[in-house]
Amino acid sequence: MNVAIVGGGIVGLASAHSLAARGADVTVYEKGSLGNGSTERSVGGIRAQFSTPVNVELSLASMAVWEAFEETFGTDIAYRRSGYLFAAREAETARAFEEQVAMQNDLGVPSELLDPEAAADYCPGLRSEAFVAATYSPTDGFADPHLALQGFAAAARDAGAEIRTDTGVTEIHRGSEGVTGLTVEGHERRDADFVVNAAGPWARRVAAMADVEIPVAPKRRQILVVEPETPVPEDVPLTIDLDRGSHFRPERDGAALVGGHFDSSSDPDADPDGFDRKTDLDWTVEAIGRASDCATYFGPDSEIRRGWAGLYAVTPDHHPILEETVPGFVQAVGFSGHGFQHAPATGQIVAELVLDGEASLVDISALGSERFESGELVEERNVA
Repeated sequence: MNVAIVGGGIVGLASAHSLAARGADVTVYEKGSLGNGSTERSVGGIRAQFSTPVNVELSLASMAVWEAFEETFGTDIAYRRSGYLFAAREAETARAFEEQVAMQNDLGVPSELLDPEAAADYCPGLRSEAFVAATYSPTDGFADPHLALQGFAAAARDAGAEIRTDTGVTEIHRGSEGVTGLTVEGHERRDADFVVNAAGPWARRVAAMADVEIPVAPKRRQILVVEPETPVPEDVPLTIDLDRGSHFRPERDGAALVGGHFDSSSDPDADPDGFDRKTDLDWTVEAIGRASDCATYFGPDSEIRRGWAGLYAVTPDHHPILEETVPGFVQAVGFSGHGFQHAPATGQIVAELVLDGEASLVDISALGSERFESGELVEERNVA
């Protein structure tokens, strides 16, 4: 089985490894360097506290790989499990938390519903008086995206995959029975039994080469490395003020990463090659202000060490498209900021779609692109 993968980020490389490990002849085409799209700008969050069963199941299947990553791949990815804490200001959000925790628990996630005072036991700086409820899971955490990317790349190569960087795809060939191959820069045509779209923010462009239209748009997101007024202990969970769209997590030596999803909207016509990779001053001031409203660690004397911007590949319901869209054309795109953490499961599912004709690791029936035409969306509420 000859498989071409478009995109050398974490999803493309996890897919390459899973396919090659099962005997497929795999080539990855990346127009730049590995991970230079979204992966290298990710903060590396890994959580199972999602609001839909399919996202929870993708998380659990992926966590099994992350937990064993160093043993399996020989790479320490600096995986830390200090937990995630979601905090609610609104009664409606708190009611949703109750339903979500029950669903998560049924699926095996050890999350719990907390009152604000109990939440402050996990995050001592939390302004508990501002919140009405919270949820926490001790098995959530984060890892180093760069190290994980290199681990998957090495494992894919060891399994026999070819990884070609600085090699953009310019055309996907589709005949009467489906996709048959692609052409790369330099007019080199390569036949393939399957082409996998794992192009992240460029996914819509790649799909269009196969005469497929998908609602995946790039969304610029920003993050700061902050020296807080009060050091953030390293055992504090990644804390999310869900109703205000703000979050922070500890870094080393009392520093913190501060971000949020209040910064921009997605634009299907935006140029993913031309976005500003630096943080905006107005956004920086707003981010620190919102973090200060959430926890006492932050305030006007917090110092900014550095910051950066990256791109999410966003769908209207914040769930990926994971399917064989037309014969020979598999898509693993639109993860809406969750691509890093769900990459291990996604790679296995891509291999199942290609080699088995259907997915068995997770029920992905809700993640087909036809949902955007039928209106049967699967909305993710816990966007962070």
